Amino acid sequence: MKKITQSRKELIGFLDFFKKIPDHRVDRQKLHSVEEILLVAFCAIIAGCEGWADIELFGKTRIDFFRTFLPFPNGIPSDDTFRRFFRVLDPKVFESHFLEWIKSLQLNLESKVVAIDGKTDRRSFDGDQYPLHLLSAYATEIGLVLGQEKVADKSNEITAIPKLLDVLDVSGAIVTIDAIGCQLSIANKIIDKKANYLLALKGNQARLYDDVKLFFEERPSKFEFPSYEEVDNAHGRIETRRCTVNNSIGWLNERYPEWRNMQSIVEIEATRKIKNETTTEKRYYISSLKEEPAKILTAVRQHWGIENQLHWVLDVCFGSDQSRIRKGNAPHNVAVIRRSTFNLLKQIKKDYPRISIKQLRKLAGWDNNFLSKVLFLKI
Repeated sequence: MKKITQSRKELIGFLDFFKKIPDHRVDRQKLHSVEEILLVAFCAIIAGCEGWADIELFGKTRIDFFRTFLPFPNGIPSDDTFRRFFRVLDPKVFESHFLEWIKSLQLNLESKVVAIDGKTDRRSFDGDQYPLHLLSAYATEIGLVLGQEKVADKSNEITAIPKLLDVLDVSGAIVTIDAIGCQLSIANKIIDKKANYLLALKGNQARLYDDVKLFFEERPSKFEFPSYEEVDNAHGRIETRRCTVNNSIGWLNERYPEWRNMQSIVEIEATRKIKNETTTEKRYYISSLKEEPAKILTAVRQHWGIENQLHWVLDVCFGSDQSRIRKGNAPHNVAVIRRSTFNLLKQIKKDYPRISIKQLRKLAGWDNNFLSKVLFLKI
């Protein structure tokens, strides 16, 4: 029993933030504590399990390992126990404990990019229930998911983004969002949260977009247009990105005084050459930043990190698009577990730079000592 007590004390910092979740089950049906269910579920998903039967089987093969933390007097919960528990568990309550954990890390986001974007788990639909679409806030340089908000579909992200920002501490950060988030209410919310915005500009703000586009096309001689260019040459493709920034936008502020703290407008010209074919695309942004083009281009590129560092990893390494967990609240709750374990594995990967996230999950399944290292990780 002394060994169990010591191990439980060590769990402070991660699982202790989740064990406070209130138990929603009927007393007479409880054979396993909330702590026991969550401990096995988190460990199993860290180790690569994908469904309830996988989680039960993993627990049974690791029963001695789990009993170093908790007593498990009734053994490992069955797959039906996991299924019922996560179907009924309120995901908002689950998310609130995730946020408590993130806030406890006391992250310094000053001048760091927080990218906001949504992802759909395509096979999580069930009858009339739409596939799960989650909006995530991702600190790209740190490699951490800061929070998530469920939305009905992509078009509803406009109303979900302010809700997500409400629960996050993004003070000092550079919040980047694609064109769907280029809304006055969202820009104002970011400023109210003491952060800066860098928002992609497209047709949903037609007048503003047309004015910015025309200004860069005409380039009036009395204005300066500093630019920065970088070239990537890999896999038979040459890609050139030129970032041009204009900070003298008093004329634009007069036309659109409602856009608080708008300090600069940006043009990104991307030219891609593959063999003998060349394509060029121009994108436009508004920002509350007044920075050099090189820094703006870096922030734009870091925004794309939410796709290839987070969404791609969730799909390829965690199989989120293929998951058939789809009843009740279970898809949402499991998505929170995936993002929690993603955070842990992303940080521990810094000590294993040559090993992929997918391989780290396998290693956690093979090696109890490594699994313990992931659980006790201090971020």
